[in-house]
Amino acid sequence: MIAIGVGCRKNCSAEDVVALVRQALRAIDHSGEEAMLATVTGKESEDGLHRAAQDLNMRLTFLSIDLLKTAAPQAQTQSARAEALFGLPSVCETAALVGAGPQSRLILSRIKSSTVTCAIARADHGDMQP
Repeated sequence: MIAIGVGCRKNCSAEDVVALVRQALRAIDHSGEEAMLATVTGKESEDGLHRAAQDLNMRLTFLSIDLLKTAAPQAQTQSARAEALFGLPSVCETAALVGAGPQSRLILSRIKSSTVTCAIARADHGDMQP
């Protein structure tokens, strides 16, 4: 499973979110894996996120800032805006990591457009026993 972390400016459009998510998916080998969108709580009223999830046929999950902070040490990029607003190095990277699960790793660090950021993490179950 892959988790696509998304950060966005207020009133972002579904089209902007969909375009960046599709760009991100083209950059990785995901071979039809199940994918979901994840972002920070407080974005529940963003219609663009909800419409994008519908357009992409993906589940959208909102994660608490405290939960996202647990993944902060694994973030690969720093956003001054995310730090100022949420105390996080990157909303999209931490959301992707938490969304993919405790043994996840980033497979695409933050990419951005003028209104949206996106990162992808994959659940890593390599050490799990059958």
